[in-house]
Amino acid sequence: MRSKSKQVLSLWLEGFREACSLHRVVILCHRSKKLLLRTGQCFLLNGLIFLGSLGVFKWFIDPALQWILPDQCSPLTSQEFCSYGGFYAFLRGVLLQLFYVFWFYPLYMLSFILSNIWYNDIAKHGFEAIEKSDISSAEALREGEAPASLNSANSERPSGLGGVMIGIGEQVYSILLLTFFFLEVYVVGVIPYIGKILNFLLLSWMYAYYCYEYKWNFSGIPLEKRLDFFESNWAFFTGFGSPCVLAIFFLSPLVSGALMAILFPLFVLTATGSGPEKSIGAPRRTWKCAGLGRLPIFYLADTLSMLALSIFRLESPHEI
Repeated sequence: MRSKSKQVLSLWLEGFREACSLHRVVILCHRSKKLLLRTGQCFLLNGLIFLGSLGVFKWFIDPALQWILPDQCSPLTSQEFCSYGGFYAFLRGVLLQLFYVFWFYPLYMLSFILSNIWYNDIAKHGFEAIEKSDISSAEALREGEAPASLNSANSERPSGLGGVMIGIGEQVYSILLLTFFFLEVYVVGVIPYIGKILNFLLLSWMYAYYCYEYKWNFSGIPLEKRLDFFESNWAFFTGFGSPCVLAIFFLSPLVSGALMAILFPLFVLTATGSGPEKSIGAPRRTWKCAGLGRLPIFYLADTLSMLALSIFRLESPHEI
């Protein structure tokens, strides 16, 4: 037990260190101007505009409304003015809701849509920049054992139309899997006493998988191998996802959404520049996590996804 605990802690620390290796972002942005542009656009929208709007609202607009339309009367305020206190509180509440409905929520949706488009571009440009980069993790990925293992993984997928159909099927299944896993994260969070701890753990895995999924897509690693590798290296990916969650865990939903929209592409790039999956095609006994066992992280989400697909297949009038 002591040796396994040390192994888990070592892998967790390795994952945490990999996530915090933000110097890779600077190196990759220096290698690719397209990457620098996309990352800058993401920071401009989510940092200056979205997060900046929240700051202006909290520190200027809300206090100004509190001063203009106060709830309570000061000793110097006349009794006649105080009689309107309830109306002022109602009016201030209406104005605050209007700010949310016509500014923050549309801005949040705009940020969500554009950011998801930009994340894919950022991961793509980062992946391309790795070929020019001489950082050690990229060398391990491109010059070490990675090509053989990645080629081994890619060789299992047939070429031509069959490979395209398999790829589409994997994307559909992956969307269902992550959707059900997100719902699982939300439901677990409301469990008394242990809900917050489990929520933190599942969020760490979810963000870690999101960060590496872009790279695995561009590498052409089959979904089955991704899930096997992820669940087998659960300690490493717990550590990698922890900084992502720590940055937003104790903040309000809007603020955490804006902050995560800024930080997420940075973690995607650190994942793109790292190479823990260089042994993904190697025998399991050679993995650093050998001996810990595979943790069925996606078991419930996988069961629900397969159930949803089976229901859709039964209800389809043109089943092949």
